[in-house]
Amino acid sequence: MSEPVLAPGLHGLMAEFNDATELVRAAKAAHAAGYRQMDAYTAAPVHGLAEALGHDDRRVQKFTFTGGVLGFCAGLGLCYWASVIEYPMNIGGRPLNSWVAFSIPTYELTILFGGLATTFGMLALCGFPQPYHPVFNVEAFRKTASSTGFFLCIEAADPHFDQASTRAFLEGLHPKAINEVNA
Repeated sequence: MSEPVLAPGLHGLMAEFNDATELVRAAKAAHAAGYRQMDAYTAAPVHGLAEALGHDDRRVQKFTFTGGVLGFCAGLGLCYWASVIEYPMNIGGRPLNSWVAFSIPTYELTILFGGLATTFGMLALCGFPQPYHPVFNVEAFRKTASSTGFFLCIEAADPHFDQASTRAFLEGLHPKAINEVNA
């Protein structure tokens, strides 16, 4: 098998579609054709697009759950330590370990730790935000990506990528336009 011919400095090929349905259909077709290094860009969330791209990573949910459990334990432990161990006050014969009184701070710390774990877990997995990406070199992307655009970009880093065959594949999906994305 011969090496694919790539233009120097090419990041990938980007196809623009008319609506979200066409984009999801194109993403499913590209995934079925063996492309894995690709991404889709839309102005609003599109149901089923992540699954069409082959993204089934659910690690952020595990960070959220772990943070919530740790927050629950921290809240309950803090209330127990303060009311039972460090500063016990027997008022009216009530129990020192009153879980009902501990429920609000425990709930609040559960939400806080879960939210913080989600934020930091997402940053750790996705990386810090990028102020620049090669797709911004495409004029159509700059004009409509944040308002009405639906784009699918197949990256040159994909092992299945060949400039001519990938362009022919994208043309078979009947997009509005196909643009080269320069790095």
